[in-house]
Amino acid sequence: MAPRILLARHGQTAWSLSGRHTGRTDVPLLDEGRRGAKLLGERLHREPWSGLRDAEIRTSPLLRASDTCELAGFGGRARAWDALMEFDYGAYEGMTPAEIQAVRPGWFIWRDGVPDGETLAGVAARADEVVAWARSADRDVLVFAHGHILRAIGARWLGEDVSFASRIRLAPTSLSVLAWAYGAPAIDIWNDTGHLAG
Repeated sequence: MAPRILLARHGQTAWSLSGRHTGRTDVPLLDEGRRGAKLLGERLHREPWSGLRDAEIRTSPLLRASDTCELAGFGGRARAWDALMEFDYGAYEGMTPAEIQAVRPGWFIWRDGVPDGETLAGVAARADEVVAWARSADRDVLVFAHGHILRAIGARWLGEDVSFASRIRLAPTSLSVLAWAYGAPAIDIWNDTGHLAG
């Protein structure tokens, strides 16, 4: 079996709800985010996933991701991994896109990066590390992490420049699956939030 990587974005937080860039700040889940994490877990424990019994599971160590993992029922099997931490937004941590545009008109994170934070090359290198790990054995993997790093993983899985991540948005508590088609890396499911309907 060709390995797949399942991507679970963390549940809703106050900062994700307001559009604030949430990098390394450890913002807790809202009640809505906790509910979404439980619904995601219910989905992954039903067919066709059946709890992903043979999958290897890792999570970002940041609470919003690790709590989503725990609430989804995978905490006991997951290992924390710094490679899954969110983009370090540096001077733009906690700011909304509109606030950043007010001080830097025309700014685009996937082209311009952030001052005093992580470089786009650094994000790409971490995404490549995750992709290499996911492809390293004949088993599926499940990761719980954050919007921008998961989008970067999606871009690099496909062999695209990390800037391709700008074209593949992710909602909180979404499920995505990166797999294979005709022997080439492909998107099987992207940004699926059907489980949130209950």
